[in-house]
Amino acid sequence: MPPTISPLACCIPRTPILRVSRNFHSYRLSRTFSSSSSSSPSRSPLCVSLQAPSTRPTSTSITNTNPPTIEKISYLRTYQKRTMSAAPIPDRYKLVFFVPHSDLEACKEAVFATGAGTFPGGKYRKCCFQMPGQGQFLPSEGANPAIGEVGTVETVEEMKVEVMCLGQSVMLQAVEALIKAHPYEEVAYEVYKMENV
Repeated sequence: MPPTISPLACCIPRTPILRVSRNFHSYRLSRTFSSSSSSSPSRSPLCVSLQAPSTRPTSTSITNTNPPTIEKISYLRTYQKRTMSAAPIPDRYKLVFFVPHSDLEACKEAVFATGAGTFPGGKYRKCCFQMPGQGQFLPSEGANPAIGEVGTVETVEEMKVEVMCLGQSVMLQAVEALIKAHPYEEVAYEVYKMENV
């Protein structure tokens, strides 16, 4: 004979007891059955796992089936290789001089004519750096200034020019050409020997 269900003894509490994951909830359904043939009521727990709708998108993993090769990585890291001339570099000198704006081009052309301002290999010529500034001097007794007067401090707008010279002979010729082309009685210039690195 099938057991009968007492209307007062049947309760189905819906209480969450365990959170398995973000998308699953577990509920326990308890139902009390009473049987006329049994002396005491028996409880039969029933556990049901329900899948709740996902509220957050799941993460996906994308694998690259064609990983970059060593050659591709090397190309990406080295955008462009620039090589300088493989010829042995002679001693280099830096010639620095100061000249009024009116005589700038004449002095530069005289220096460049000696081969100064040429990079090793000869692919670049007439190279220099120049920037404006203000020069000052005081002509003393016996001076023959191109600008200003004896006994008076003079300030002149000048250009500072830097030129590289390959080899000592080129440097000496550039200095000689500069002195001839420069308008001043005493030419302000400097020479530095550069390190070959």
